[in-house]
Amino acid sequence: MQAVQKLMKVFITRRIPPEGAKLLSQAGVYEVAQWDSDEPVPRAELLKGVEGAHGILCLLSDKIDAELLDAAGPNLKVISTLSVGFDHMAMDEIKKRGGWSSWKPLWLCGYGLSGSTVGVVGLGRIGLAIAKRLKAFGVKRTLYSGRTAKAYAGEVGGEFVPLDTLVAESDFVVVSCSLTPDTKGMCDQAFFNKMKKTAVFVNSSRGTVVNQEDLYQALSTGQIAAAGLDVTTPEPLPTDHPLLTLKNCVVLPHIGSATYSTRGVMAELSAQNLLGGLQGTDMPSELTF
Repeated sequence: MQAVQKLMKVFITRRIPPEGAKLLSQAGVYEVAQWDSDEPVPRAELLKGVEGAHGILCLLSDKIDAELLDAAGPNLKVISTLSVGFDHMAMDEIKKRGGWSSWKPLWLCGYGLSGSTVGVVGLGRIGLAIAKRLKAFGVKRTLYSGRTAKAYAGEVGGEFVPLDTLVAESDFVVVSCSLTPDTKGMCDQAFFNKMKKTAVFVNSSRGTVVNQEDLYQALSTGQIAAAGLDVTTPEPLPTDHPLLTLKNCVVLPHIGSATYSTRGVMAELSAQNLLGGLQGTDMPSELTF
């Protein structure tokens, strides 16, 4: 059973031509309130009418100032004026309440890959593919950890180091290992405490490799700079999960392989494995354990 969607409130400050009113009513997702008169709405009624509004449709005679914006509250997303002029609107106040004010030198800045140290936890087939792609962005050092050193690590200039060294020295920690009893919950408070405060954590392996409560604490307290997750526990995360409230955490719905060609190859491979098992022939991607 789907939850009933709460309607967004719209306040119209005067009677307007029916063409506009019809559009709003037909949209069906708005609770429309209106000052039902051809005369300007009294100030007290205007302040009362905009309370909790998501949108306001006003006229030139309506003073849109700080007092009105405060009365409307944090739900307000848009103000539309039935006029070409906008001198009745306090634009400086409106800018303060949201949206872009002006370009700033450090606006939306993050940490770049050029000249950085990237640590790949698990330099298997996927980890190697990630490292190869990152080299094009000017990565200075590529560290990797795992059970054993890999002969093919030379393709990316990979340095085999203990996990603690990788975590402490990397600007970007990329987890691409398999889920095993040893790696389950591996990325915990102790793990994050060893990372640089400017480091970015990326997980494309399995959600249960990470203790998500510890990750939330590390992100919310500034222990690490940011995180990018393609996998979580559960999938998808509930919409009220704490990680989704953070501005420094980007969560994707497990789409690392989401291209038509890749999913097609996966389907072919799984079918070939199935046929090999049924027919007693080689399975192209057999799991041995």
